[in-house]
Amino acid sequence: MGFNCGIVGLPNVGKSTLFNAVTRTANAQAANYPFCTIEPNVGRVAVPDERLDKINGIINAKKVIPTFMEFVDIAGLVKGASRGEGLGNQFLGHIRQVDAIVHVVRCFEDSNITHVDGSTDPARDVDTINTELVYCDFETVNKSIEKMARLLKNNDKKILVANECAQRLKAHLELLKPARSFQTLNEDEDSYLQSLHLITRKQVLYAANVNENELSDNGNSSKHVKALREIAEKEGSKVVVVSARLEEELGQLEAEDAKLYMDDLKISEPGLDRLIKTGYSLLGLMTYFTAGVQEVRAWTIPKECKAPQAAGVIHTDFEKGFICAEVYAYDDLVRLGSEAKVKEAGLYRKEGRDYVCKDGDIMNFLFNV
Repeated sequence: MGFNCGIVGLPNVGKSTLFNAVTRTANAQAANYPFCTIEPNVGRVAVPDERLDKINGIINAKKVIPTFMEFVDIAGLVKGASRGEGLGNQFLGHIRQVDAIVHVVRCFEDSNITHVDGSTDPARDVDTINTELVYCDFETVNKSIEKMARLLKNNDKKILVANECAQRLKAHLELLKPARSFQTLNEDEDSYLQSLHLITRKQVLYAANVNENELSDNGNSSKHVKALREIAEKEGSKVVVVSARLEEELGQLEAEDAKLYMDDLKISEPGLDRLIKTGYSLLGLMTYFTAGVQEVRAWTIPKECKAPQAAGVIHTDFEKGFICAEVYAYDDLVRLGSEAKVKEAGLYRKEGRDYVCKDGDIMNFLFNV
C-alpha cells in the first residue's frame, strides 16, 4: 500500500533542495533501513517513529523495519502551466497521481537567489499555483459537461445528477475556489466527483521555507510565515516551517554531528521529520506494529481500518483467510516491560473481523488459506 506526497512550488523557492534533502536523508538511513529511489524524482523515506526502537528494546529482534512514505518532486510549474506553459502538461500529469500535495513556499529573503516574480510574497505565490490548479480542474469539469450533454436526452438519472453537480462545481471553480471546499449533496454526487480525479480536491500541506536563523522560534518572527499561516488557516490546511538548505546540509552529516549542529541552532527535531509526520497525518494514516524475534516492523493503514484489511497490508492471503487478530497496545508493552506481563495482566486479547484498529496496536494475525 503506497502513499505519496507531491512536492510543488514556483522556481527558486527551495522545492528541489527540499526534495534533495528528503532523498539524502533516506540514503543516510539506508545503513539501518532498506531504501530505494524508485525514479529520479521519487524518494522513499522512513516515517520517523520512536516507538519502533522502544518496542525493539523489549523484544530484541534481528531486524527493525519502519514504514515508508514517498515524496515526488514535481517539476515544471510556472504561470500558464494549465495552458501548457513550461512543462505544464507533464507537471499536471504527475500531480494527478499523488495522494496529497506539499506546497513549498518561499519565506526567505536572499538577493543571490532571484525570485521568479521579483520579490518574496507568499500570498502571491500561493495564489499563482492555486490559480493554475483550479484552471486545470475547470477544464476537466468542462470536458465532462460536454461529454454528458450528448447523453442528457436519455433522461438517465445518474447522468442528470452528475450534470447538475458538474454545473455547480463549474460555478464554484469559476470563483477560483478549490474543489476540496465544494460540498456534494449525496453519495451519487460524491461518486461523480471522485471519478474526475481533481487536483484541487487533494489535501495540501504548506512548507514555509525560511532561513536557518528563523527556525529556533518556528518562524514566529517571520512576517512571511505569518502571512502563509493566515492563508492556511482560512483553507483548513497546515504549515510546517523548514529550512531546505539546512535540511540538505543535515542530510550530509553523521547523526552525532547533525545533532550538535541542531543543538547550536536550538532546534529539537529536523524539519523533515515534522514534514513527514504531518504529511502522514494529512493523508489520514496511522501505524500498527508486528513484533517477534525475527523482526519488529511498522505498517501503514488508513484510520478506521478494520483488522482483516490491516492483515491484507502484509499479504492478501492474510485478509482472505482471516480468522482473528491477537492484539495488545504499545503503551501497555512499554508500561509493563514484556509481552508475557501484558498477557498476565489480561491485556493481550483476540479480536474478530469487525475490530477497528488503533494507532500503536501490536498485532499478530491468525489465518487459514
